[in-house]
Amino acid sequence: MTLWTPDPTFYPSPRDAAGAPAEKLAYVAAFDRSCARPDALAVIDTDPSSSAYGTVVGWTDLPGTGDELHHFGWNACSSALCPNAPHPHVERRYLVVPGLRSSRIHIFDTKDRISPELVKVIEAETLARRAGYSRPHTVHCGPEGLYVSALGGADGRDGPGGIAVLDHTSFEVLGQWELDRGPQYLAYDFWWHINQDVLISSEWGTPSMIEDGLVGELLLGRKYGHKLHFWDLRKRSHVQEVDLGDEHQMPLELRPAHDPTRMYGFAGVVVSVEDLSASVWTWFHQDGRWQARKVISIPAEPADPDRLPPVLQPFGAVPPLVSDIDLSVDDQRLYVSCWGTGEIKQYDVSDPFKPVELASLRVGGIAHRNPHPADPALPLRGGPQMVEVSRDGRRVYLTNSLYGAWDDQFYPDGVGAWMAKIDTDSFTFDTRFFPHGDDFRGLRPHQVRLQGGDASSDSYCYP
Repeated sequence: MTLWTPDPTFYPSPRDAAGAPAEKLAYVAAFDRSCARPDALAVIDTDPSSSAYGTVVGWTDLPGTGDELHHFGWNACSSALCPNAPHPHVERRYLVVPGLRSSRIHIFDTKDRISPELVKVIEAETLARRAGYSRPHTVHCGPEGLYVSALGGADGRDGPGGIAVLDHTSFEVLGQWELDRGPQYLAYDFWWHINQDVLISSEWGTPSMIEDGLVGELLLGRKYGHKLHFWDLRKRSHVQEVDLGDEHQMPLELRPAHDPTRMYGFAGVVVSVEDLSASVWTWFHQDGRWQARKVISIPAEPADPDRLPPVLQPFGAVPPLVSDIDLSVDDQRLYVSCWGTGEIKQYDVSDPFKPVELASLRVGGIAHRNPHPADPALPLRGGPQMVEVSRDGRRVYLTNSLYGAWDDQFYPDGVGAWMAKIDTDSFTFDTRFFPHGDDFRGLRPHQVRLQGGDASSDSYCYP
């Protein structure tokens, strides 16, 4: 997969990436909650000029069952153009797709085909033996390897979670990334300020805390994660933790500024145990230390208990449950998905410390089940969950499933399956783009990756 010239989908700067051509395909991880059928990668046509626009045009089943596909990433991206990259001529060709429940990691070839072809499976035993981890989650393409976060330990250990590094070319597991993890134990997402050699990680819970659903005693006991961790990327060592306060449970997705000269980013927090609100925080470096400040607070919404699942009936309210955020490549817009209330919000974050809400749309939601305008008679379950932004910032894609055990708790009569697209100039749903129901063959859609890269896939070394 070595090229004579850099891959044309790599861009030295976010400014260059924002001028990239529009994606024509979207890859969507889809899983079978019952574990009776294989999970799959679905491929959606995103070319408005195509007769198949908005439909599933490719499909690849996994070889086994019970994987619970969740997050995934590319084998290579724009970070390969960084000055210190030893692999400048790698090719964006393979999707690296972990099974969050099985701990297997799947490698799919996407070149010259619509339906990806499975070319390699890294078994859970290999990940455990080489890196000491299980439950792989986030995948990022670094200049010197593939980084894969993991929620759990191995060999019967619940934790700590951490990061494994894979070889760019062979996909062999090289080992555990951390040399000194300091106080870090819980893990979830990670990303970096690559030019400043800073890695940031967030916290969810260990496998025993999440795999059977959200545990009320742990949540009210403030036992889930509530910290951000800052690391020396080069030395692979823990530098500092920032505690958001234990009432702020589960800081999940991390979105650093794409501009490599800026050292700030956003973290979404699922819920406050004090008032069921959700929040977004800005991290920054000042006075020689990392700090974080809450910049967005989204309140819970009162609701008739008869419309709520048992887990929420005592509260008489729906928490927003911010489960994903995404930052446009030009660092000007932040999109926040509220899976509980069924809302997607658009913020102007040109001042990262003073976000301004510009617009919002409702679809699905625990209490309201708002329909998509393409099918106004169809109440939708689930809510905006995974959110992905195109490189030019003009399109936002949504899917509706969060995590199997959580789906069952918050949407006990079924979460359904749907995907939507928003045109950001008008901030309206595209009524031509609404794959749903049987289009996903009974599986639940989760993360989206766009052909050629997107707003959460690439890192840049030049402003």
